[in-house]
Amino acid sequence: MKIGIVCYPTYGGSGVVATEVGLGLARRGHQVHFITYKRPVRLSPFHENVFFHEVAEADYPLFEYPPYDTALASKMVDVVKYENLDLLHVHYAIPHAAVAYMAKKILLTEGRYVPVVTTLHGTDITLVGKHRTFAPVVAFSINKSDGVTAVSEYLSKQTKEHFKINNEIEVIYNFIDFDRFKKVDKDHFKKLIAPDGERILTHVSNFRKVKRVEDVIQIFKRVYEEVPSKLLLIGDGPERQNLEELCREIGLCHEIRFLGKQDAVEELLAISDLFIIPSANESFGLAALEAMACEVPVISSNVGGLPEVNIHGETGYLSDVGNVDEMAENAIRILKDDEILQRFRKNALAQAKRFDIKNILPKYEAYYEHILKTAVYANREKEVGSEI
Repeated sequence: MKIGIVCYPTYGGSGVVATEVGLGLARRGHQVHFITYKRPVRLSPFHENVFFHEVAEADYPLFEYPPYDTALASKMVDVVKYENLDLLHVHYAIPHAAVAYMAKKILLTEGRYVPVVTTLHGTDITLVGKHRTFAPVVAFSINKSDGVTAVSEYLSKQTKEHFKINNEIEVIYNFIDFDRFKKVDKDHFKKLIAPDGERILTHVSNFRKVKRVEDVIQIFKRVYEEVPSKLLLIGDGPERQNLEELCREIGLCHEIRFLGKQDAVEELLAISDLFIIPSANESFGLAALEAMACEVPVISSNVGGLPEVNIHGETGYLSDVGNVDEMAENAIRILKDDEILQRFRKNALAQAKRFDIKNILPKYEAYYEHILKTAVYANREKEVGSEI
């Protein structure tokens, strides 16, 4: 198949998943075309069967803000026509699903029907999508997609509860690439961070309020009082300054490292003993899954899709949002006993293997084939010749 993938080329989960889907499909022999405004962060310069099409924004004095949607639609039309794509797969509803509908309509004027699959990732539904500014467009775009997938049962349910959706929503979970995320021997690296054998706690996020990184620091403070430990904070974002100030207030800056954005996050997870993700909302919890693939137990909130990933009492523990005392108690329970820690490590890996990319990619392939067989024939007569 020749597949066009549209995504945000950023460190966020939707961009990461979209890129990894594309790379995985390319390795399986499909031709994959990424269409976005810059090269996705996990897309290195060359991969066989992978092509990158940059969307150039119009620079014209009339526009206070460059009309990216229009430029993206034009680029999608161009790539579909001249690369002869079979299907467009757009990640994140806003604005990609709406823009794909526009591109599809433009192509119909030339007698070409290209089916569109939209993948919902989380805040495009649970936060941004609910805003009255966007809600009508989000619902319309989902219903006009030929196929719709969601990354968790929770997200599928949320979408149906908050929007009037006529389409079926196929749940295809996020996944892990075990060629990259696995526990490897990095003891020499670990000794640099924890020279006296301290436990290493880790958190990875975009440091937005919804991630509740301040809770991570409060949990660590309680753990540190019981268990010699270090905290690695990976990522960056709007809350970083507040977090640094909190670190100074509690007097633990010498034990907490702000590492910023890291491309090789798997190397840091490989030396970690516990992963903390106390978010107010997570549609899936990809960061937790990446940690579990590296045999790291998880302390998390019990919201969104996290209970579908982190199994309470087996791979880690779940607690109510904001319950830092309970989260700290559970963390201490795991970290104080080597035997308990090893059991949780083993369980975390076993659970992560359920989400192996080798198991998930065939589901995308099968879904594409289903859409190609049904959507084109079902919609060609209805769409071609209709009002544009």
